[in-house]
Amino acid sequence: MDRAVSCCFSGHRTSRLPWKDNEADPRCLALKAKLMAEVERAYEKGFRHFLCGMAQGSDLYFCEAVLALRDLHPEVTIEAAVPFVDQARRWPEADRLRRDALLDRCDFETMVQHHYTAGCMARRNRYMVDRSSLLIAVYDGQPQGGTLNTLTYAMGHGVETVILDVE
Repeated sequence: MDRAVSCCFSGHRTSRLPWKDNEADPRCLALKAKLMAEVERAYEKGFRHFLCGMAQGSDLYFCEAVLALRDLHPEVTIEAAVPFVDQARRWPEADRLRRDALLDRCDFETMVQHHYTAGCMARRNRYMVDRSSLLIAVYDGQPQGGTLNTLTYAMGHGVETVILDVE
């Protein structure tokens, strides 16, 4: 895919979101609306390929938003960048089933590496950023974590960033 028309995503997992797994929470609904609006804005700017790391929480919200966009614009593609084979093995069953259903709808699936290692999530994030010219991030401002590291990496490599507040 052409990096100039590719957009990736980074955001917090369910455990780091203030509403945890209560997606009926008004703050969660507001975040999902902001994500959808940002995905639509990216499309209007010419982005057609989207990369998602398929983690719990914000990643799955992003994937759902891109799939909704693709329903309206069939030229849109989404790539699942899976960090390792058993990414969802320890997730609750409902989350695993949701992820698997989303994976089935993705246009591409890239397995970044076969087995888990301490750096595999960061490697997955670098894979996505290295293939994109836009990063959309859901970030709570905390001075640590994978989303901050991905934002720092993207900014250091000249990738445009859009940061959405968690709340």
